[in-house]
Amino acid sequence: MESQPHFILSFLPFWLVVYGFAVLAWTSLGRFVLQAMVAPDSRNYIWRFFCVLTDWWIVAVRFVTPLYVAPIFLPLVAAFWAFALRYVLSLSMFAMGLAPRLSTLQPQ
Repeated sequence: MESQPHFILSFLPFWLVVYGFAVLAWTSLGRFVLQAMVAPDSRNYIWRFFCVLTDWWIVAVRFVTPLYVAPIFLPLVAAFWAFALRYVLSLSMFAMGLAPRLSTLQPQ
């Protein structure tokens, strides 16, 4: 029987990219929804965590977003870009052989 590579450790760069962008996307989406219920200067620990985690990402997305997009929609745009980058990077890594195969029948 042929030895299989370790599912997590052998593909660690793939998992870090996929889960990293998933965290960014879902927390950006959560921040967009929460901003309707929480004041921007709230001391709520969940709101502060979402802001700390996504502030840098929203600032980065601001550079590629047209200025006519209102700041209230930036977390939504940031979530879109995180989901899109996650999709493109995961497919690219799969094509380069840096992601786990879905089946043992697929060529290496």
